[in-house]
Amino acid sequence: MTRHLLLTVCALACGAAQAQTADIARCRAMQDSGQRLACYDAIPLPPAAAKAPAAATGAAAAPAVAAVKPSAEFGLENQPRADRLEEIDSRIVGSFDGWDAKSRFRLENGQLWKVVDGSRGSYTLQSPGVRVRRGLLGSFLMEIEGVSQLIRVRRVE
Repeated sequence: MTRHLLLTVCALACGAAQAQTADIARCRAMQDSGQRLACYDAIPLPPAAAKAPAAATGAAAAPAVAAVKPSAEFGLENQPRADRLEEIDSRIVGSFDGWDAKSRFRLENGQLWKVVDGSRGSYTLQSPGVRVRRGLLGSFLMEIEGVSQLIRVRRVE
C-alpha cells in the first residue's frame, strides 16, 4: 500500500514537472518580450516555491544591512562572500615606534590588529599610512608606509 502511494506521488510530480517544462518551452518561443514575461508569470510554481515572497521581503531588508560600511567587517568574516574587500587603507594614529610579537595596532578607522608572526621591527614614524590585505589561507598582511617589511596580523576588534 505504501509503495503504491509513493509511486502515485512520484507520477504526479513527474507529470507536473513535464507540464512545467512544456510551459517554459512555449514561453521561450514567444518573440514579444512583454508576452513572454506574462507567459512565464502565468506558469504555476511548485509548492516549495511558495516561500519565495518571504525571501523577497528579506531582500527588501538587505539595503539596511548594506548600509554598514564594508570596512567595518573587514577581518571578521568567516565565510567568503562575493562582496568582501580584499584590502583596506587606514592610519596608525600618533607615534609609531615599531613592533614586536605582542604588538597591537589601533587604526584610525577604529580597528584593532595584533601581530601574529613573531616578527619585530624598530621605526620612528608619525601617523603612518597602513594597508591591510588578504594573504593566503585566511591570513592578513599589514603594510606600513615607510616600513619595508610586511607584518602578518589578525584582527582583534
